[in-house]
This record gives sequence, structure tokens and C-alpha cells, in this order.
Amino acid sequence: MTPKTKTLSQTLAVVVLMGSLAWASVPFYDWFCRVTGFGGVTGMAELGSDTILDETIKIRFDASVDKDMKWRFKPVKRTMELKIGETGLAFYEAYNPTDRPIAGSASYNVTPYQAGGFFTKIDCFCFEEQLLMPNERVQMPVTFYVDPDIVDDREGKYIHTITLSYTFHEIDLHEAQAALRIDTPIKRN
Repeated sequence: MTPKTKTLSQTLAVVVLMGSLAWASVPFYDWFCRVTGFGGVTGMAELGSDTILDETIKIRFDASVDKDMKWRFKPVKRTMELKIGETGLAFYEAYNPTDRPIAGSASYNVTPYQAGGFFTKIDCFCFEEQLLMPNERVQMPVTFYVDPDIVDDREGKYIHTITLSYTFHEIDLHEAQAALRIDTPIKRN
């Protein structure tokens, strides 16, 4: 093998390796955050916890919209106190005050970040695209619990308040979807 061929082979190997690492970094980081709760990413579950402790924890609810989003968005109730392991149900209210349909998607996080791995969502509106017609107001539920393992965690045992924050962002509205909703009568509160 000539020096030029060897250098070319090594360069190609480095390019392929770097491309593979870049491609795998997003799913790996997502997996890492879900497993560890890093960055306030929550856990997911199909059912509530089997264990409910006598200790309580305060949950605060926060809501905001992206600067370009025209909705009004807020938690129905700002705080809730639950027993650790108890299933909680909270509602957020979204209102579209405009004269056009707007689709949105929510991003979320939990603070303090160390609590993310212990805050477990069972059902949440953030996993679905939301479409609000002009002047439509909806309440969206989130079902969750705080994993009892938090009391045994080195940092988690000092957490007494967890904040669940959502931010809605406007997303592209598909014409067929908008036409479908426009033809359907809207229930307004």
C-alpha cells in the first residue's frame, strides 16, 4: 500500500467514523436524557406507581408560549401537593384569540433538573400536535407521579418542590387538516 493510499484510507475511515458518531449522537443523547433525567427530561409510564409514600412533594406548573405563538397558555392550577408515588392530574388551558386556525406543539422540562428522572408522565398533551380553531379554548390534561425512589437518591431526597414547565411553539398547519376542522362545528367555552 502506498503512502497516498494509506492516508486516503485513514482519512475516509475518520470521515465515516465521525459521520456515524454525528448520526448516532441525537438518539443516544435522547436515550441518555430519558434514562438519567438529565436536562429535566421526564420518565414515561403506562400506569401509576405501585408504591405511595406518606411524604408529600409540591408540584408547580408553569406555562409560556414562543414569542411568535399567538395563543394564550396557562396552567389551570399553579401548584399541587401530592404524596410521593400518588398519581396527579393537572390541566393546562390554551386559547387561540386569533381569527385563524393555529397548530402548536409543546416542549417541556422539569426543574430542578435532578428531579427529571423521578418525574414520570403517564399521559400528556405534549406528545401530540394541538390544533386550535379561531377563538377556541381547550383544557389539556397531564397525568403524572413522582417516583418513590426520589427519597433514596443522593440529590433527590433534598427536593421538596418540582416545577413542570411547558412552552408552546407554532408549527405548520396542514391545509387538509385545517379544512377538516373548519367544516366541523366547534364547541366554545
